[in-house]
Formats: sequence, structure tokens, C-alpha cells
Amino acid sequence: NEISFSWLACGCVIISNIFSAVRSNEHRKAMDTEGLKDRLGSVGNQFAIVYCLCFLLGLPLSLLKEGHLVPHFLTTLAESPDTLGHIVSAGLWFYIYNEVSTMVVKRTGALTQSVLNTAKRVIVIVGASIVLGEGLAPMKILGCAIGIGGVFLYSAVGKFNPPADSKPKAAAAV
Repeated sequence: NEISFSWLACGCVIISNIFSAVRSNEHRKAMDTEGLKDRLGSVGNQFAIVYCLCFLLGLPLSLLKEGHLVPHFLTTLAESPDTLGHIVSAGLWFYIYNEVSTMVVKRTGALTQSVLNTAKRVIVIVGASIVLGEGLAPMKILGCAIGIGGVFLYSAVGKFNPPADSKPKAAAAV
């Protein structure tokens, strides 16, 4: 059964992608900041500090918005001991994915990371369809084709139009 399209969800995804690109760009700028790497030690430490700050800044808003659900959450934890393991496991995998993502930004750039993130989503959709044994509806196929086409165009443009700093320099006239 196909889920109906939601413009609100589409808008939220667009906003999420914008903030993800901004975050990647800021990580990249911070990595290039003179002396910061010496003080932090590594990209992993920078990432950990940013996530700790995000948690501390987001906690009051989370409690304000969904604090009334804490008793239900605690009841669920008490009734289903596997829940805590699933939460910790999901959190660790999410943290590892984002730390590796930050390392990719350091080696490539924010735009490349954004393109790889799009490719990842297409792979997850197709992979989930295969694992769950569900067919891909025409709209899903169209969305995947647009995503794959965008990634292909990005790589094709990169091959035909390399960045200015990687073009061979003309020999100086003597």
C-alpha cells in the first residue's frame, strides 16, 4: 500500500537537507581554521564536541515539546528490556555514520558529501524494497531515477569540468 504524498514532509526534508549541507560546510570551515585541529586533536573530537553541544542545546526544547511523554517512555523501557538495547544500538550506528560523514567532508567537500547523501537515500530505498520483498511503485522508481540521475550528472560534470585549482597550469613563457 503506497503512502500518500505530503507537502509538509517534503518541506521538512528540504529544510533538513539545507541544514545538513550548512552543517557539512561549517565542519569543513572549522577543519580549515588555523590552530583548531591542534587544539581539538582530530576530526572525530570536533564531531563529538559539536554533537554534545547539539544535545545540550536541544534538550530543553525536546523536554518542552515532548516532556509529557517521558513517563510513557519509562514504562515502555520497564516492560520491554530490548528497547534500551535498540535505542543504544541505533544511537551508536547514527553517531558512527555521522562521524564517518564528517571525515568524508574533510577529505572531499560539502557538495560531494551532499551528493553522496542523496545516493545513500536511493540505495536505502532500493535495498529496503529488496529486503522487505516489496515492489517499487512508479513514483518510487521515478524518485530513485531522479536521485541516481543527479548523482550521475554531478560525477559527469566533475569529469568534464574539473575545479580551477586542479586544471594543469600552462607553461610559463620564457
